[in-house]
Amino acid sequence: MKLDYSEFMGIIIRCYSLNTVIVGSGAAGLNAADRLYNFGQKDIAIVTEGMNKGTSRNTGSDKQTYFKNSLTAKSSDSIYATAESLFLGGAMDGDIALVEAALSAQCFYKLVDIGVAFPHTVYGEYVGYKTDHDPSNRGSSVGPLTSKMITECLEHQIRNKDITVFNGYQVIAVFKDTVSDKATGLLALDLNNLEDKQNRYVVFNCTNIVYAVGGPAGIYSTSVYPDSQYGASGIAFEVGVKGKNLTESQYGIASTKFKWNLSGTYQQVLPRYVSMEPDGSDVREFLTEYFEHPSEMLNAVFFKGYQWPFDSRKIKNYGSSIIDILVYNETAIKNRKVYLDYRTNPWKEKEFDFSSLCKEAYGYLSNSGALFGNPIDRLLHMNAPAYELYKTNGIDLKSEMLEIAICAQHNNGGLAGDIWWQSNVTHFFPVGEVNGSHGIYRPGGTALNSGQVGSTRAAEYIAAVYKEEPPAIKEFLSICCDQLEDKIHLAEKWITNSSKESNVMKRREALQRRMSQYGAHIRSKEGIAGIIHTAKEELDHIDSDIIIKSVKELPEAFRNRDLLITQYVYCCAILDYMETWGDSRGASIIYDGQGELPLHKLPEVFRFRLSVDEHKDLIQETCYRNGKCTFNWRLVKPIPNEEEWFEHVWKKFRNGEIVR
Repeated sequence: MKLDYSEFMGIIIRCYSLNTVIVGSGAAGLNAADRLYNFGQKDIAIVTEGMNKGTSRNTGSDKQTYFKNSLTAKSSDSIYATAESLFLGGAMDGDIALVEAALSAQCFYKLVDIGVAFPHTVYGEYVGYKTDHDPSNRGSSVGPLTSKMITECLEHQIRNKDITVFNGYQVIAVFKDTVSDKATGLLALDLNNLEDKQNRYVVFNCTNIVYAVGGPAGIYSTSVYPDSQYGASGIAFEVGVKGKNLTESQYGIASTKFKWNLSGTYQQVLPRYVSMEPDGSDVREFLTEYFEHPSEMLNAVFFKGYQWPFDSRKIKNYGSSIIDILVYNETAIKNRKVYLDYRTNPWKEKEFDFSSLCKEAYGYLSNSGALFGNPIDRLLHMNAPAYELYKTNGIDLKSEMLEIAICAQHNNGGLAGDIWWQSNVTHFFPVGEVNGSHGIYRPGGTALNSGQVGSTRAAEYIAAVYKEEPPAIKEFLSICCDQLEDKIHLAEKWITNSSKESNVMKRREALQRRMSQYGAHIRSKEGIAGIIHTAKEELDHIDSDIIIKSVKELPEAFRNRDLLITQYVYCCAILDYMETWGDSRGASIIYDGQGELPLHKLPEVFRFRLSVDEHKDLIQETCYRNGKCTFNWRLVKPIPNEEEWFEHVWKKFRNGEIVR
């Protein structure tokens, strides 16, 4: 890595030149850095707003799942079978599904080797369990904080290798060579030196960018993403990186005081659902108003554990996602507060009877030795760490109820990439959640597998193909001159126009509210069109309309800009889906006046028409240029099923023909 100082617009700018910059310090970003180093490319650095920020470090569930191939003696699993499970989720390319399956065991065992304590039997078999949208027992876990432990172990590898980490740097622009459509570098704010004009801006001149910034959490108000996670998809869209399946996200029941997914055991112990007015009055167990029989309600709650993400297919006939609909109706429509109560069994008006459960629910609790007591007793018996997690964070489920909402949790879509995770803009590799490798559905825990596989593939490709040094600093600045000038001019204008009255956070809150209200799991054409109009208006006037209090708010102003671009592109993609198809699929329902209401007691906003075939063989691609979006619907690529002769593969491998 080489450091130069260059004068630009009267400002001295630090310019670092190196082969690869990894943006982000989550599980995918850290693994990319570690893999690059191990593959021999050591001219690298990590750029992060904070090593301990982001989703990987700060999120989880009852026992956060890592998806992998089945690795037990009696398993009949195969790489192709795993790929099929991924592919059958719909709108997923088969070649990417095969890569994620093929590298699953390798990436899993690497994590084991560096200290992630996944459980195994006395014989060394890494046992698994069934997760949502997966027919086999491919899930594993180290407990509620699986991804946190992964990042900690990977960070230890990074520190031991003395890989450079730029901690406290916010990337505000991606640069590309518009002639060759190649990524060339980054502009970042040094968050530790914002008030020093001569040290405020840092430029990275690099051959490659591994983009591990996470999902677009910042566009939602009701979200289980950690407060430290925002995403940065907008500045990638800005330079022409394509979006893929942007319509497909995951939403589910989560706690709001302490943000955490309430899947698995949190539901399987059968808590009581309670709602009340904001002032605490009119407390009632509201689910009982919609279910005729306790068995229907208890089964729906139990299956929320297996089927945690909201699923439009599981609403009718008292499916598990009717619970999400009823919670949303209480919170968003009726403006009431909703809680889970683990202190008392549900349906208090009738005697609690385990025998009323369906065979699967009864068998699960019976095999777990949990056919007794109240929900808290069952939780402590089945998964004590799940209780301790809340206790550690100031919530004692033994003595208080847990406030909940339906929250944005994960983006199945994102930035497009090929089987090496390289985008259409060459030398730019989106990895982790920001990469849209998944489609409509995905087995629980596949996000962690995908992040490790994708970052491994990107590192392998860079180390084998893109080894060259970046251009000389003068050449680099000449390529990026207009892009750099545009961003610095915008920043200095905001600083010059600063005022005592800031509107940055007000604008942010409004942006997030409209997305959660109209662009999350309950959607309407009218609502989405309104978001698009407002976001476009704000983007067109952002240079003059954003007012910051001081230079300290400059990072938040740039974040608003990124989130506006992201929201605009995502909602344009959603509207395109509505105008092309109009039916409901996956993790959202679209209002349809000719559709059906799940329950006659529910308001009109929940009327929808379920998709028959879900258009699972098609992928939507989105391109954002000059403030407008264009779309392409293409067929998914099938899962490759070629017979490979060992000697042929060996020869190609020796000749370096595999990485292409």
